[in-house]
Amino acid sequence: MAEHQPTNDGKSQSNVQSTVLLAVSALLFLIFLITLASNLIPSLVLSNQATGDDAAVDARIQPVAKVELASSAASGAGAAKAPRTGEELVNSVCSACHGTGAAGSPKIGDKAAWAPRIAKGLDALVKSATAGKNAMPPKGGSDASELELTRAIVYMADKSGANFKSK
Repeated sequence: MAEHQPTNDGKSQSNVQSTVLLAVSALLFLIFLITLASNLIPSLVLSNQATGDDAAVDARIQPVAKVELASSAASGAGAAKAPRTGEELVNSVCSACHGTGAAGSPKIGDKAAWAPRIAKGLDALVKSATAGKNAMPPKGGSDASELELTRAIVYMADKSGANFKSK
């Protein structure tokens, strides 16, 4: 029975060792190539981009929009902005409601609607306009100064039958 058993002469064991050694070597070589390529390719790409125009790069990375905030001190080299006239403020802000009678506001020129308000006096009108009344927000939703607001009220009231003194 011993005749049919394969003999182990060491050749098959050395073949297995050679195959394993070859596979490990091939794997290490492949890892080396991948590492080399991953280090070389980006440096080649970057060196090509480095020769590009820096202005073109800056143009590509600019923000889509910019916001600039201007202050009253910055505008006009420190000069104060002249207050608006009553007519200017009425035309830019007040006429949106007082020109149409929106939200129950008295229309400019409607003497009957303005008469009870005019009877209370200019100071009362300025006070209610400054604080806001009914649907009207404070100062009519504008950034008007007290002088500008007073001028606008005088303008509207005078067009509606009052005889307030303009400031």
